[in-house]
Amino acid sequence: MLTRKQNELLMFINKRLNDDGVSPSFDEMKDALRLKSKSGIHRLITGLEERGFLRRLAHRARALQVLKLPDTAAMPAPNVTPMLARPGMAEAREGFVPQVVRGGERLPLSGAIQVAIEAQALSLPLYGRIAAGTPIEALRDNSTTVDVPVALLGSGAHYCLEIQGDSMVDAGIQNGDIAIIKSADTAETGEIVVALIDDTEATLKRLRKKGASIALEPANPAYETRIFGPDRVKIQGKLAGLYRRYH
Repeated sequence: MLTRKQNELLMFINKRLNDDGVSPSFDEMKDALRLKSKSGIHRLITGLEERGFLRRLAHRARALQVLKLPDTAAMPAPNVTPMLARPGMAEAREGFVPQVVRGGERLPLSGAIQVAIEAQALSLPLYGRIAAGTPIEALRDNSTTVDVPVALLGSGAHYCLEIQGDSMVDAGIQNGDIAIIKSADTAETGEIVVALIDDTEATLKRLRKKGASIALEPANPAYETRIFGPDRVKIQGKLAGLYRRYH
C-alpha cells in the first residue's frame, strides 16, 4: 500500500517517462510534490524501490524505471529509452528506435518494447580466470556464461573474467570478483585493462605508457610494476564493471 505522496510521485515519474522519455530531475519532483527539500524525494524513491514499484538504473544520470503502478491506475506502455539508450544520451531523440545489446550487437526491436524489458540481463561468456597478481595463461571457455544487467553495458562486445589474486585490491578489485570487460585493442594511460603478455599470459592491471614502454601497474604495494616493450603487450579489453558474490 502506497502513501499519498508515494503514489503522487510514482504517477508523476511515469507520466514524464511516457511524455518525454526522460526521468524528471529531483528538483522537478520536489516542486511537483510541493516539498521543501530533495531529501524527502530520496526517501520516497527508496520506499517505492523497496515496494517494487520503481528501480534506479545503474550508471545513468536521472534514470528511473517504473516497474508497476498501483492496481487503481492503468499502466501505459512503458518507455524504455532511459534503460536502453547509449551512455551519455540525456534525452530521447526524434525517430530513435529502441535497441538492446545482445552478444555485443545492438539489435533494433521494431516496436517490440516488451522484449527489451524482459531482456534485463544478458548472458556474457566467462573466459575463465585472470590473474590480478602474477600473470597466468589466458583461458577461453565459452561453455560458461554470466548474466549481466543491460544497464551495466554500453556499446560494443563484452565478456567476463574471474579475478584471481589480490594485486588490485586498492582499486576495489578483490579475489573472486567477476570483471566485466569491454573488448578493445587500445586504451589510454591510467585505464584498467586486460593485457596479454607475449601472447600467452594475461593479467588485469592499470596501464601506464612511459615513452615507448608499457607499464602494467598493480593497485597493491606488495606487488611491483612490470615494464615491457610495446611489442610484448596486447590490450584485450578494458574494465567496464564488477560483480561480487557474497557467501
